[in-house]
Amino acid sequence: MGIGVVQVAVTLLIILLLVKPVGKYIVNVFDGQRTGLDRIFGGPERLLYRVMGVRENESMGWKKYLTAVLLSNFVMLVMMFLVLRLQKYLPLNPDGIGNMPAAQAFNTAVSFMTNTNWQSYTGENALSYLSQMLAVTFPMFTSAATGFAVAIAFIRGLIGRRDELGNFYVDLVRSITRIFLPLSFIVALFLVFQGVPQTLAGAVNATTLEGAQQTITRGLVASLESIKHIGTNGGGWFGTNAAHPFENPTALSNLVHIVCMMLLPTALVYAFGLMVNNRKQGWALFAAMSFLFLVMLTTVFVSEYRGVPALDAVGLQGNMEGKEVRFGIPESALFTAVTTAATTGSVNNMHESLTPLGGMVSLAQMMLNNVFGGKGVGLINGLLYVILAVFICGLMVGRTPEFLGKKIEGKEVKLASIALLIHPLIILAPTAIALMRPEAIASISNGGMHGLTEVLYAFASGAANNGSAFAGLNANTDFYNIAIGIVMLLGRYVSMIAMLAIAGSLATKRVVPVTTGTLRTHTPLFAGILVMMIVVVGALTFFPSLALGPIAEHLAMIQ
Repeated sequence: MGIGVVQVAVTLLIILLLVKPVGKYIVNVFDGQRTGLDRIFGGPERLLYRVMGVRENESMGWKKYLTAVLLSNFVMLVMMFLVLRLQKYLPLNPDGIGNMPAAQAFNTAVSFMTNTNWQSYTGENALSYLSQMLAVTFPMFTSAATGFAVAIAFIRGLIGRRDELGNFYVDLVRSITRIFLPLSFIVALFLVFQGVPQTLAGAVNATTLEGAQQTITRGLVASLESIKHIGTNGGGWFGTNAAHPFENPTALSNLVHIVCMMLLPTALVYAFGLMVNNRKQGWALFAAMSFLFLVMLTTVFVSEYRGVPALDAVGLQGNMEGKEVRFGIPESALFTAVTTAATTGSVNNMHESLTPLGGMVSLAQMMLNNVFGGKGVGLINGLLYVILAVFICGLMVGRTPEFLGKKIEGKEVKLASIALLIHPLIILAPTAIALMRPEAIASISNGGMHGLTEVLYAFASGAANNGSAFAGLNANTDFYNIAIGIVMLLGRYVSMIAMLAIAGSLATKRVVPVTTGTLRTHTPLFAGILVMMIVVVGALTFFPSLALGPIAEHLAMIQ
């Protein structure tokens, strides 16, 4: 266990050391300052703006910005759906894979458009190379960039003086060309060095040691894996995801995957502090998120090392079920905590095989949906709780609540409340409906408490735009494909709409001078209040469902 603690500590230290330099670079990109990539991408970017009819210096109000987000995402969604439905007739399909069924194509297109990357299919058997590129890898860039752009627009609203949040198309392009493409290219090359395939040559046949014939699937895996983790996308070329040796062959590749997942979500919180010209504010939010993350990580780490009584009875220490030997318990536990904290959805072990408390951690982080979260959207969800905490604290001291000098009034609180309340609604209500429908119950492979967790996890994964699966649930049915698809859409866009509306409202407000009565939101005290606010709201909404699922399973197991 001691060596495992060291491995985890070193990984977290690497992530922490990258927060400031990457955060400063993000600020430079979106503030229009010159970076080292200007000479490479400046010309192609301007050409792209001309083709799109975009004026680089034209700023958008929140309604126009939101319209651009929704319109561009809808057009890409339709294109992805058509690719999946017509892949049998399109090129780069050497294995002759057929068209994806309509409900599954809808689910898959929505999944990758919303940065969820939930898969009700097995990648290597259901998608052609062209579909993997156009309907999977391409939206991994655009969905990540969309989340980044919306977060930057919200920050501009906080510090702005007019309803001008920037230009969505410029933010989208710069996110891709100056952040995601360069990082993905470097990481992909490293993964190829580690043994991850990157080829269009197709599958190969091999003879096993026993003399049997085996077909080994290959493809453009390294390029998908790089943006998959950097963009906190999730999904996988292979059905077993990052547990597959072609996606994650070594301990070093595993380390890179973990660092990539946490790199931009953590750096963006620091960039927030720089952009609002209040570094202490950024660090306070960072501290609150870090505290929640460390509690969750400790829980799953200790739980997996302790194992379960059934394993102890046969002399096995720790829970290695569903884990790869090359990673062991520490790297599997860390990956579990990171992938759900950063809402990535990539897995290097089977979450259904975790101990009940270990599985509860991944479920709880998706329910809270603000422990760093995906790039952009995680910061937005964290700021939703900040607005709510500021409002409640303001009521307690009898003052009009303020955040960064802007008054938080009824309109902002109502919008924030809607965005916060929609999250438990789209998790708990579909779960209840699924448990009342015979065809949905038939998809559950385990009865009782574990079966409830399977269904609850599926909808929590969709609502949080995480995409990881608890396994044990046959989600490739019309009911689950459509239901989870709708949940993914609501989970993605309701909070975006609410936060852009809040940004537009705050941008037009004048800055209130700081007085002795102003609530300081950059102090350790406020960070503690924020943590308590998140925990209390999360407990009130989700504890009953957790008590019926993983908590009850844990108590039954230790009796």
